[in-house]
Amino acid sequence: MSQVPYSVVKLARSSKRPTGLDYIHHIFTDFVEFHGDRQYADDPAMVGGIARLGDTSVTVIAIEKGHTAKERAHRNFGAPHPEGYRKALRLAKQAEKFGRPVICFVDTSGANCGIGAEERGQGQAIAENLMEFSTLCVPVISILVGEGGSGGALALAVADRVWMLSNAVYSVISPEGCASILWKDAKKAEEAAASLRLTAADALKLGVIEKIISENDMGQQAFYDRIQSDLQNELAMLSRDPELITKRYDRFRRIGQVKELS
Repeated sequence: MSQVPYSVVKLARSSKRPTGLDYIHHIFTDFVEFHGDRQYADDPAMVGGIARLGDTSVTVIAIEKGHTAKERAHRNFGAPHPEGYRKALRLAKQAEKFGRPVICFVDTSGANCGIGAEERGQGQAIAENLMEFSTLCVPVISILVGEGGSGGALALAVADRVWMLSNAVYSVISPEGCASILWKDAKKAEEAAASLRLTAADALKLGVIEKIISENDMGQQAFYDRIQSDLQNELAMLSRDPELITKRYDRFRRIGQVKELS
């Protein structure tokens, strides 16, 4: 039985869900975190560094929300500033230089939209990520583990493979934001969610993602082991593909195509 879309949104936002750092610590070994964008500051909402996935060296990047109220405030509730996206791009380009695959974990309602973030070039930072990630010469896999909101999520999801957890969401705007624009009433968020096609099942049907990850044993080591195994198998195939960039380009060109009836 299909779920009500807005109920999935609530599950995706739950503070009880594993966050980016939970995935990093349970799936990878020898993680070394890097800080800063080399321009302005370090953004605690964006975590990244090098790690080992089995016997393979990888770069891992994650949007981190935190669990407790104090942690969430420190992580800006998973809404990265431009320096967070610039840090992510710095790490991705470093991974390309040394031939390391890039693995991203996405969980954000959207990029920070404060005055300071806009003054420091939020839109440009996201746009540069979209452009540069599209041409990285190493495999890129992105997993939406909670919320996937607007360009703030897409900035880490221009990838060869995009996966979603079964109760994650992926949308151009939040249901509340959509309702506020269309009906001038955020209370109609449930109606908006039903129209946005934001569930994992919708994304798979539309060709936006390639895989839905079950949450049956979420939080248990078996859950992380499944994801680890899937990542290893997928990277083994992607690493042997000589047409990686071309296929990544074609992947995104296929999304949204409409067949006209004669």
